[in-house]
Amino acid sequence: MSTYETLDWAVDDDGVATLTINRPEALNAFNLTMARELEQVFLTDARAADVRAVVVTGAGRAFCAGMDLSAEGNVFGLDESVTPTPEELRAHLTQAPYHDGIRDTGGRVTLAIHALPKPVIAAINGPAVGIGATMTLAMDLRLASTKARIGFVFGRLGIVPEACSTWFLPRIVGIQQALEWAYSADILTAEQALAGRLLRSLHEPDDLLPAAQELARSFVVDRSPVALGLAKQLLYRNGAAADPLEAHLSDSLAMFYTSIGDGKEGVAAFKEKRTPRFTGSAEELPRIFAD
Repeated sequence: MSTYETLDWAVDDDGVATLTINRPEALNAFNLTMARELEQVFLTDARAADVRAVVVTGAGRAFCAGMDLSAEGNVFGLDESVTPTPEELRAHLTQAPYHDGIRDTGGRVTLAIHALPKPVIAAINGPAVGIGATMTLAMDLRLASTKARIGFVFGRLGIVPEACSTWFLPRIVGIQQALEWAYSADILTAEQALAGRLLRSLHEPDDLLPAAQELARSFVVDRSPVALGLAKQLLYRNGAAADPLEAHLSDSLAMFYTSIGDGKEGVAAFKEKRTPRFTGSAEELPRIFAD
């Protein structure tokens, strides 16, 4: 397991990992080190076979207070010497200077979160502003403390919503609500975020993390990692498909491969009135989408 400067990582016996953003002296403000470490943890440690789900929270009284604006030069770590075009970025996405100097660091994080074939739950324990808010959009569910405050404040800084949030946010709350929050750039109370359908539920501060961990546990104990991973892919991908035929094609393949894998054990356990013993791995999902 990797060690991190800005994060803490722990996995319990049920495979529920707790990822804690750990810069409490700076209200867990996001910097380039944190960006690299968040991307790495979701591409490496979170993909270990003993990890079944991930709960993300913040140390101290904040979840993440946004980008650390104290850095010298371009605070977002971008290369101001180039003038990229859309065609150049797409053609050279993983090459210098585009990979590190042009690509949005928050977007690289949320793409890594989104690609994880396991449940990811945000436990928003305090202020979540800017990237602190948008990084949670790539997580599957968001629980929050009654003391949480959430802000899509980009308009106040003269920048745009990042971290792929213009893909995630309208899908979660609808286009009208997403536009209002982007236009106003206000700080939302936990109650306002719940009313806008951004949050699943509110909890008293001391109850938040245990509630998120127990929810994650309920998703993964005695459940097939393969079925969960494929369900996540199907729902995200087919929710944006142009025609239900696309869902039919991919869920046909998913049903086929699960029926000859963990599905055999699941049916047998149901018939025998016992707990299933699934052996499939989320790290070895069958291919169900055309490239």
